Amino acid sequence: MLRRSHPSSTSASHQKIRWRIIWLGLALIPFNNYWVFASLRWDQGFPTTMSLFFNTIFALVVLIVLNTALHRFAPRAALTQGELLTLYAMLSVASAICGHDLFEVIITNIATVGWLATEENEWSTLFHRYIPDWLALTDKNTLTVYFTGESSLYLQPHLQLWWKPVLAWSGFIIVLLYTTFCINVILRRQWIEIERLSYPIIELPYQMTTANFFRSKPLWVGIIIAGGIDVINGLHFLYPNFPGLMGEFYDLRPLFTTKPWNAIGWTPIVFFPFVIGMAYFIPLDLSFTFWFFYIFWKFEMIFGSIAGLQRIPGFPFIFDQSFGVCVGVLGMTLWSARLHLRNVFKQAWHVGRKTDSNEPISYRAAILGLVGGFLVLAGFWWMAGMSFWVAVLVFAIHLTTVTVITRVRAELGPPIHDLRSMGPDVLLPKIFGMRRLGGQNLALFSLVFCFNRAYRGNTMPHQLEGFKLAERSRSSSRRMGIAMLLAMVLSPIAAFWGALHIGYESGAVEVWSGSVFNRTQNWLTNPMPVNIPSLIAMVFGLLFAFGLTLVRLRFFWWPLYPIGYAISGTWAVNFFWFSVFISYFIKLAILRFGGIQTYRRVAPFFLGLILGEFLVGSFWGLLGIFLQKPMYRFIW
Repeated sequence: MLRRSHPSSTSASHQKIRWRIIWLGLALIPFNNYWVFASLRWDQGFPTTMSLFFNTIFALVVLIVLNTALHRFAPRAALTQGELLTLYAMLSVASAICGHDLFEVIITNIATVGWLATEENEWSTLFHRYIPDWLALTDKNTLTVYFTGESSLYLQPHLQLWWKPVLAWSGFIIVLLYTTFCINVILRRQWIEIERLSYPIIELPYQMTTANFFRSKPLWVGIIIAGGIDVINGLHFLYPNFPGLMGEFYDLRPLFTTKPWNAIGWTPIVFFPFVIGMAYFIPLDLSFTFWFFYIFWKFEMIFGSIAGLQRIPGFPFIFDQSFGVCVGVLGMTLWSARLHLRNVFKQAWHVGRKTDSNEPISYRAAILGLVGGFLVLAGFWWMAGMSFWVAVLVFAIHLTTVTVITRVRAELGPPIHDLRSMGPDVLLPKIFGMRRLGGQNLALFSLVFCFNRAYRGNTMPHQLEGFKLAERSRSSSRRMGIAMLLAMVLSPIAAFWGALHIGYESGAVEVWSGSVFNRTQNWLTNPMPVNIPSLIAMVFGLLFAFGLTLVRLRFFWWPLYPIGYAISGTWAVNFFWFSVFISYFIKLAILRFGGIQTYRRVAPFFLGLILGEFLVGSFWGLLGIFLQKPMYRFIW
């Protein structure tokens, strides 16, 4: 299946990643991005709303099949494990850029701010003047063809309309992701080599590229079970008389009709085989933290009903508490890495001593890239009209959140981590009050929302996981870094091309934007003061994170991690908590009664659950894109 690197072409410690493989990855990105955006356009599910992207796993399977043929008929052209994983990392980074919580929000918002403006909502009067024409399009007449379709992108008026926002947003995305890339370089050795975090999410792609993986019988049992469920549910979608299987939501809320229990809110029970598979590779106490704190949040709402706290708007302030926890987790993470960080700064400015040769870029370049990138990002929004101090806080909050998410994925590996409503566009009005921020900043927050809507498919964790895959496959982290950097440059352009091509041909989508611009309208017509309860909740979350950490340091058996409190209260966890709950008890039973040997022996079965659902789910999605009609979706 895999090509072994010839000794003469491989260093003592690293496999060689050939340049032609990187060019192949760049050639695949436009097709990949078209698939991701077309899934949104024709309602085929959202590949990037989960920690592990099903489109990249499907692409990796196709590459492995082709590589098997190359290994047999043209061995010298076959790909090594490191090269297959490089292609996977490039497509993962490209998918995150083009995905549901970054580019898909950008392309929608910058057009619907003008398209959905009416005399009734008064958007044009209230805030169009605050938005520069190189960031968004506010002339409704020029957007008609884009939203109705039956035309072509490749006409001069259409190209002339879009070139400014395409270049501005593409440049912004590239600088933003390069800044997070530099953070990853600075923290890579601490999180990969020193702490040796578990990185559960990359277990499947790594194992897929190992020899004899597909010869495992438990693997194929898992594939058949999970894939079979999705085949049955897909047929049920097409032919409703055909019975479905475990594809329904069961809400527990109707069972609790009296106070205070009816404060529990929406509590769905749904079965996802791939989530059970992913949670199997999460450390046991961490998966316990995931579902325990979900139930804990429910009891907070019940307690609030008993104490009458639900009368306070926003209670129990889930997102504000979660942000406080994130700040605490980042502070403790940096403190634990203080010796490494001190060493990084020493090495960066130690002339004549090259001790960072294994890093993707030098420590000096990473530090300068982080500082320079941060200033460029703040300057970008200052040029757009935002107050500079506000722009600085926007990216301080954003980089705090995405760095914590990167740590969470490396340590915990949750199946999802949306952390919605925790962006700077939500937090800063609560912290400073809307009048102090002013109309210009509040209006631009509607565009800051584009890269802070949620953090399910953020690019930064995929960058670090690419470095981890390079380390596990004994490949060059520097060549892996170059490959991901090139993917970050190409992917925004390819994403704009795919979205605009589809829009002018078949009509663009107009989801989400109404709500965020209605929010701006409400802010400007009814500005609110500083939200004191929200600030208290943020401080409480910070102290709660410190408290849990102190307990863990005092009692080694304590199973709860503070970050679980932050991610378990967010909306998307509703879908997955029960599957993690099931997986926890399965793994607990296997370890208790079968031991570590049984755990390892049955692990391929759980990888099969992920792979089977992803392969069949991808098939239904691609069929729907080809037919341009909705098909069965295994994930919402």
